Amino acid sequence: MKKNKPGFTLIELMAVIVILGILATIVAVNVSPFLQRANLEKIRADLSQIEKALELYKFNELSYPTTDQGLQALLKPHNELKRPYLYPESGYINSAPIDPWGREYLYIQPGLKSKKYDIYSLGADGLEGGFGDDADIGNWITEK
Repeated sequence: MKKNKPGFTLIELMAVIVILGILATIVAVNVSPFLQRANLEKIRADLSQIEKALELYKFNELSYPTTDQGLQALLKPHNELKRPYLYPESGYINSAPIDPWGREYLYIQPGLKSKKYDIYSLGADGLEGGFGDDADIGNWITEK
């Protein structure tokens, strides 16, 4: 008489792996839109913070930082300030916001796509252009 050994057959293991794969796919497909929306909301919040700092900078300096000065002009004073005595001790923002993909926002003044300046992220791929998560997202999207 043969005793059955406890354990799983190869077929049983493969069936479990396939079922787990199907469940993982279903979860990924359902979570993806929420992740995209969270990224977009983070970008909107960051752009709003930067825009407020730029407006305060303009109020004090009578102009926006140049493209060469960039957003760093909001963090620490530079030599070209017209009224250095108005520059806040801790800067206009505490730290440069980072986009959801871990890169700094880009700044162009005067703007190419908006009236005053462009602040934007290159999206997930880090390259100009693209669609979906790879699309460039900037202040011109919410500008009226």
